[in-house]
Amino acid sequence: PALVNLLKIPMKIAIGTSLVIISLNSLIGFFSSLDHMTIEWQFMASITAIAVVGIIIGSQLSKKIDGKKLKPAFGWFILIMGIYIIIKEIFL
Repeated sequence: PALVNLLKIPMKIAIGTSLVIISLNSLIGFFSSLDHMTIEWQFMASITAIAVVGIIIGSQLSKKIDGKKLKPAFGWFILIMGIYIIIKEIFL
């Protein structure tokens, strides 16, 4: 929302930028924990394959979805994920 509201970046670019930042943070966290844990490479390969399929599907869908419709959908997604995280942290 900050990229869209403050910097006036189009919604599709803002979502892509957010996903790149999240990916980089995850990658940094992954590499920093490599020496502390054992990696299940088969599981990781499965997740990576699913992610690649999701990227391909998402890139095709992004060409067909209007940015104005994407904004509220992304907002709802963020809200639901926030509620899930709060519930998980407090009650689980």
